[in-house]
Amino acid sequence: MRVVIAEDSVLLREGLSRLLTDAGCEIVAAVGDGPALVGAITTHRPDVSVVDVRMPPSHRDEGLRAAISARAEVPGSPVLVLSQYVEKQYAAELLADGAGSIGYLLKDRVADVREFVDAVRRVAGGGTVMDPEVVAQLLVRSRRDDPMATLTPREREVLQLMAEGRSNAAIASHLVVSAGAVEKHISNVFAKLGLEASGGDHRRVLAVLTYLRES
Repeated sequence: MRVVIAEDSVLLREGLSRLLTDAGCEIVAAVGDGPALVGAITTHRPDVSVVDVRMPPSHRDEGLRAAISARAEVPGSPVLVLSQYVEKQYAAELLADGAGSIGYLLKDRVADVREFVDAVRRVAGGGTVMDPEVVAQLLVRSRRDDPMATLTPREREVLQLMAEGRSNAAIASHLVVSAGAVEKHISNVFAKLGLEASGGDHRRVLAVLTYLRES
């Protein structure tokens, strides 16, 4: 698996490089600013890019904005964002193309090496991986016309677990219910959000995007 790392802290950049190399990945570029990230993705076309939100010069959201620009240059390029906080506006924009291959984890998650490497591989494989705290903040709703208002508390809980990238079996195990019950809840979520079956659409991702677009 070929990886680009974008992190302005030399120590963390080297640490991520070592961690992923030990996991069998090839680091094709390790950069420290947004323009370099865009250049690395367009040049190397990596299997996945691991991107810090805060990059020079302002150390605010340059990394996330660069990831969005890179996805515009190389549509569907897999990106796993690391952050100490949730940047709602750009996180929603990053997800808005519906192409998948996106992850957004808070940096504390990196402390669990196996879970982090698994997240990198899942994003590289076309999946969507969201930190539970990110999901909780992105799915906050207040408008009365919000389609989420039609969901039951259990359906909301199932959707949050879906957004974290969990399989039906994993959701069933977490909620201590049957796989059939989970499938029923997911079908209800799709129906209430108006997501009809389609051969090309990943409805699990589209369900999350429906929430984000109503923010």
